[in-house]
Amino acid sequence: MSVETELLDLSRRLLTSIDAGDWATYESLCCPSITCFEPEALGHLAEGLPFHKFYFDLPAGPPVKPGKQSSIASPHVRVLGETAVVSYVRLVQKLDAAGAPVSVAAMETRVWQKSAAGWKHVHFHRTPC
Repeated sequence: MSVETELLDLSRRLLTSIDAGDWATYESLCCPSITCFEPEALGHLAEGLPFHKFYFDLPAGPPVKPGKQSSIASPHVRVLGETAVVSYVRLVQKLDAAGAPVSVAAMETRVWQKSAAGWKHVHFHRTPC
């Protein structure tokens, strides 16, 4: 398996953990000091896993949290030694408040760093399309 394929697989696994609310997998893929720029941070640099855990800990809501599915479109992987940048458009299929299916998109850049323990997600930037 190429490094590019491995990084895309890790990125897909990360998105699946987010969609499923699987904190254990998300935490295992991320560096504890992860940083990000994303809409939820309101233009600020968010640092550390606790910022993200808040969203995983939200109640599912009645009766159950609707399922969603993320896909990676137009991926680009750039490996820079022990660091890699994975950029793509994230397509999310989900149900709206009325239960109708909708799709939304965001442009994402994920930075991964390799250590003896393997690749860890260290930074990302997400911008709605």
